[in-house]
Amino acid sequence: QVQLVESGGGSVQAGGSLRLSCAVVGVITSRFCVGWFRQPPGQGREGIAGIYTEDGRTSYADSVKGRFTISRENANNTFYLEMNSLNVEDTAMYYCAAGGTYCYVDLRRESYYNYHGQGSQVTVSS
Repeated sequence: QVQLVESGGGSVQAGGSLRLSCAVVGVITSRFCVGWFRQPPGQGREGIAGIYTEDGRTSYADSVKGRFTISRENANNTFYLEMNSLNVEDTAMYYCAAGGTYCYVDLRRESYYNYHGQGSQVTVSS
């Protein structure tokens, strides 16, 4: 049984920072991926960041590159999304996801992910 437990999120003013956490509970495979996805109000879901545990390779959407950082704390299998220089366009529900098959091909492709967190709301005000 695999569970992803998210925490973090909240409200912040434009230019501020937030950190999301995603604890992966249970075993997927020895090599797996964790991705972060977001869905703004009335829009589709976007893959914004992903990391492959085998080699630490990361991928970022252009919309967040240079502002967001995905990382892993090995000791407790927790993954983080550090979000800096937030703007109102970053307002969305954020989800973490984990996958173990072919996810390394495209770290931000949601169809490669099998497990999802419950979601965290991020609201950025001007």
